Amino acid sequence: MSVGNPIVHLEIPVLDLNKAREFYSKVFGWKVDLIPQMDYALFETGTPPSGGFNKVDKIKPGGCLFYISVDDIEKKLKEIEKAGGKTVRKKTEIPQMGWDATFTDIFGNELGLFTPMNKSR
Repeated sequence: MSVGNPIVHLEIPVLDLNKAREFYSKVFGWKVDLIPQMDYALFETGTPPSGGFNKVDKIKPGGCLFYISVDDIEKKLKEIEKAGGKTVRKKTEIPQMGWDATFTDIFGNELGLFTPMNKSR
C-alpha cells in the first residue's frame, strides 16, 4: 500500500557547519557536504530521508525542521491555512533542486513543504 506525501528532508540547526560535519560524521557515519555559498551543509545517513545543517546564530528549542513532499506548495499552503495552520515562509526556489516553504501547524510546530524540480521522485 502506497502512502502519499513522505518526509523528504530533515534540517538540523547548528552554530558551526564544520563542527557539525565533524560530530555527525564521527558519531553517526553520515556523509556531509558543505555548501559555503549557502551557509549550509547537506548530509546523507545511508537511507532516506537525507537532510541538512542550517547555520544559525542561536539554537532554539524544537529547532529541527523536516520537509514533506507535495505536488503543489501554494495549494497545500492554502489547505494548511484553511485547517488552522499558518504560512511562515512562502514558496521559495532552491536553485537546481526545487521549491520549498514553511508553515506552522495548529500547535505552533514549524514544518516544511518541498516540491522537487524533477518530479520523478
